[in-house]
Amino acid sequence: MINQDQGWLNVYKPRGISSFDVVYKIKKKFNLKKIGHGGTLDPLAEGVLPIAIGKTTKLIPFINKNIKEYEFEIKWCEQTNTDDSEGEVIARSLKIPSSIEINNQISKMKGNILQKPPDASAIKINGKKAYQLLRSKKKFDIKERLVFLDEVRLLSSQKQTSKFFIRCGKGFYIRSFARDLGEKLATKAHISYLKRIKVGKFEAKNANLLDDLLNIRQRLFEFKGFHSSSCMLDDILAYEIDDEKDITSISQGKSIKLDIKKLIKTPLDLTEEKVIFLTVRKKVISFGKLSGDLFKPNKVLL
Repeated sequence: MINQDQGWLNVYKPRGISSFDVVYKIKKKFNLKKIGHGGTLDPLAEGVLPIAIGKTTKLIPFINKNIKEYEFEIKWCEQTNTDDSEGEVIARSLKIPSSIEINNQISKMKGNILQKPPDASAIKINGKKAYQLLRSKKKFDIKERLVFLDEVRLLSSQKQTSKFFIRCGKGFYIRSFARDLGEKLATKAHISYLKRIKVGKFEAKNANLLDDLLNIRQRLFEFKGFHSSSCMLDDILAYEIDDEKDITSISQGKSIKLDIKKLIKTPLDLTEEKVIFLTVRKKVISFGKLSGDLFKPNKVLL
């Protein structure tokens, strides 16, 4: 039996509240047992926050790999301990870079690059989150990690601020980008505004405002803004099944044979993981490994 109460919501997170707050409000409104979000947005940030309902929460690690797009503003001449405007100013500079300097520098910051996450982040160090160590004023060091930057553009500049567009991959910190760009331009910088405009196929222009969502009266899965569990998996192999015997076998955790010619949705990258999703009427019922034409379920969502 396929549970109707599983799928995605494209929610527009407002500034001033955490991603957890959004999840809590929706959970309470619709009396949900399982709910989660993909890709945390800081309280300062606003924009697209994918919300997973029911067993779709098991798919969150996969959609976190989706390409994301942001618009943001950098304030020059000041660095903060959080790399955004909520933190304490820890360094200053008098230099405001020109548009020519900025464009010359950002043209070099593309592709796979090493990036050090902000000290005020949820990265764990010896079991403790970095922001907790920062608050307790303990010394620590976060290692650089490889991230992907697909595109960055300077949109405009005014006095002490500049606006940008970025398209990036998993684990990319916009706050770190601002900090690093400031250093490369021999000045200081932090984020003063951040908006996520796209995650996978979810876009800000089509997102549900949180207040509107909390005021609807119908059941959640009847809401027109409620999306199927497979809708965010465009970059991953998927296979639609309708044979009741196959569905029963999957519900029992058994392997089944697939006609690989009928695979739907071609992945962007086959080298990372050979993961495949099985769907029934666009709802994900299982994911696992495909070996030849044999599908072996790792997780069953029925």
